[in-house]
Amino acid sequence: MPLTPLDIHNKEFSRGFRGYDEDEVNEFLDQIIKDYEILIREKKELEERINSMNERLGHFTNIEETLNKSIVIAQETGEEIKRNATKESKLIIKEAEKNADRIVNESLAKARKIAMEIDDLKKQSKVFRNRFKMLIEAQLDLLDNDDWEHLMEYAVDSTELNSLKDDDSQS
Repeated sequence: MPLTPLDIHNKEFSRGFRGYDEDEVNEFLDQIIKDYEILIREKKELEERINSMNERLGHFTNIEETLNKSIVIAQETGEEIKRNATKESKLIIKEAEKNADRIVNESLAKARKIAMEIDDLKKQSKVFRNRFKMLIEAQLDLLDNDDWEHLMEYAVDSTELNSLKDDDSQS
């Protein structure tokens, strides 16, 4: 066990013949006691500082561990977000491709339907044109017919018409 200042102070030396000067020894011991007390105080202060520093070091070590864990979690979260974003982008692309295919197919179906309607309208217009042409030709044939000439040959006397008219009004 280390010496305390009190141990040094209470130390008694045995007296010998022609021993050391008692006052010098006591003065020296007093100086040793003072220096020893200072050293013990400094040692205690240093131990307290070491304990405080150890506490702070522990605190900073905890912070470091927490930060390291946070960084790992942030990296994992970032990777997960990246994976999810990649999956979502692939789903969006697939959906867009499906919609594009559907739109293209619908457009092709509409284009086919319109083409068929155009063909129908062309056929109908040919039929109408042929019928109209036949009708006009028939009308022209009627005009070219000799029956018109016969109508012109009929002569009606206006006096005869008047007499017929008078006869009808009397009856």
